[in-house]
Amino acid sequence: MDALKGNIFEILNGNKQFQIPVYQRYYSWEQEHCKRLWNDLVEMHQRHRDAHFIGPIVNIAEQVMPTGVQKFMIIDGQQRITTLMLLLIALRDYALDHPEDKSINHRRIDNMLLKNEYEEGEEHYKLLLTEQDNKIFTGLVERLPVDSAWKTSRIYKNYKVFVECVQSKVLTPAEVYQSIGQLQIVNITLDRTVDDAQAIFESLNSTGKELSQSDLIRNNVLMGLAPAEQTDIYMHLWKPMENLFSNEMRDEYMDKFFRNYLTMKIGRIPRFDRVYDEFKVYRAKQEKLSIRDLCQDLLNHATYYTNVLYKRTSNKTLERLYTDINELHMDVVFPFLLVVHEACAQEIISEDELSECIRLCLSYIVRRSICNIPTNSLNKTFATLRNEIYITDYVNSLKAYFYLLQDYKQFPDDDEFTSEFSKRDIYNMRNRNFILSRLENFDNKAPINIENYTIEHIMPQNSLLSKEWQDMLGANWKEIQKNYLHTIGNLTLTAYNERMSDSPFLKKRDMEGGFRESALRLNTYVVKQDRWNEACIRERAKILSNKAIQIWPYPKLTEEELAPYLKKDSKEYSLKSYDINEEMMCLYEKLDKRINNLSPYIRTEYTKYYIAYKYDTNFVDVKIQRKQIKLYLNIKFKRINDPKKLCRDITNIGSHGNGDVMVFYRNPDELDDIMNLINQAFNEQLEFAAY
Repeated sequence: MDALKGNIFEILNGNKQFQIPVYQRYYSWEQEHCKRLWNDLVEMHQRHRDAHFIGPIVNIAEQVMPTGVQKFMIIDGQQRITTLMLLLIALRDYALDHPEDKSINHRRIDNMLLKNEYEEGEEHYKLLLTEQDNKIFTGLVERLPVDSAWKTSRIYKNYKVFVECVQSKVLTPAEVYQSIGQLQIVNITLDRTVDDAQAIFESLNSTGKELSQSDLIRNNVLMGLAPAEQTDIYMHLWKPMENLFSNEMRDEYMDKFFRNYLTMKIGRIPRFDRVYDEFKVYRAKQEKLSIRDLCQDLLNHATYYTNVLYKRTSNKTLERLYTDINELHMDVVFPFLLVVHEACAQEIISEDELSECIRLCLSYIVRRSICNIPTNSLNKTFATLRNEIYITDYVNSLKAYFYLLQDYKQFPDDDEFTSEFSKRDIYNMRNRNFILSRLENFDNKAPINIENYTIEHIMPQNSLLSKEWQDMLGANWKEIQKNYLHTIGNLTLTAYNERMSDSPFLKKRDMEGGFRESALRLNTYVVKQDRWNEACIRERAKILSNKAIQIWPYPKLTEEELAPYLKKDSKEYSLKSYDINEEMMCLYEKLDKRINNLSPYIRTEYTKYYIAYKYDTNFVDVKIQRKQIKLYLNIKFKRINDPKKLCRDITNIGSHGNGDVMVFYRNPDELDDIMNLINQAFNEQLEFAAY
């Protein structure tokens, strides 16, 4: 590594060319950055300061030859060097346009700082930018006629800022030239064979604010390649991948893609701010995977991801499913979607089977939402779901997995789902429009756009119902309104919400634009009624619930299809399997009650050596002995808060239980302290399940 302090004149002088790698972002400085640089020059001159440091330029020496152009690949400092050269172009153009001003030598700027005078082609230029930026930049160097496309470019806009600054005569042209020479730069040149360019690049961008996670990953993948291979892989694999994402919010969606890609590959979910770090670890482990093959795999999976994100498919069934995924904001399912789309691309499953897999995932999420089951385990469920799939029996193995889920991970069956769907407050759910839209458009060859409608309460929301409504509902009308107001049986869609307001039922039914005229399927039952009361609401809820189980089906398997996935234990254990004396049984029963009070989704499993309490997996294992109860807490010892020093560190020590912490429970007075420790292990698992 060579680090030399100097100015832009010294850096550019000689037969040199600085190149911006193809993978770098486009020139991004705004006009305010240029004005700030200009103000620094003015202030430096007016205060008679000798120098002003503007930062480093870090490059890799790509080619050292006794003759010809010596080339440097810039890995940090693109914005600085480009902006300074735009100022030099503006200064040169002023000199050309004002030949009477002899204080500036335009030839010196042109042939020493902007061009390699005796070279041709691309080597003629001191600086090569990327793609469209380079076309405009070299056009300015050559003083070509201004193309209309230039006017939207930052390159051209910033050049015009400097043209105005030079023409303002706040500093004379000679003073501008002198001040540019007083700007101090540290020019750091790396040797590709010796220096770790990627590590240096990361240290220069360690705040994580300048570059997105996907920017860092791109640089990590491409920076170490020779220029020709770098350009080839970027143009044929990386750039096509980036182009799959729309320009709007590209960085955000690409960051999400890489997080989902890594989740799929490693089976756990990286933190948003650690995606790049996790990618480096993953890449380091893929010793047999070439950069080209890695980029091809990324391109393939980015194609699947963006097909779902932007609904790119000619298959109408898949298009509808992709729409549902986006409307439900089902980000948690994307790692598994990448897996099933890859299986389809490899012809392991057909498009029909792909659709069935996606529909099962949708049903799982919708049913759990309706049944109000906590969602904090969904991330982990879909992160590891690929491990449950048998590629020789793809769809059935997925159905079996969902079918056999228990407790807090359960897939609600038809009875539970229809019961909850009938009584759930649908109106105040985030996905209420989605639910009503799917009920209306299910199996409908002429689907409506729900955005043209609003939700209508058939029985009004007004707590002071009219006498006509009170008489129709009966003596307990207040209780009926309270219990059924926001439920599915009382909700529909209308384009005339304000007109209907709190009107009597028959008026709502028969008015212009009323239920009869709407032709909505949601109103098929409503328009046949002459009154609206509790019985009608319950009956309509039942009808719509039966439709809902068709829209979001439960996994169905024959006994023969399910049989291979049923786990068979050689011996079943219960509490009676253990030799427990009366004193310890009394102690255990108090402990058992307190543990189960932590959550209704805790399940107990009796094994040969201990009683396991599980949420996602074991968080505490209980081994009942003759004079004490031994507990194993599934938490790292360094994370346990143990003010009374009850815990023992059993890290890397063999034991029957799970975890790194052991504690003894010997009398009822210790129960509160014991539960404080158990609760920490339980919360640790809650946090992990949600992550």
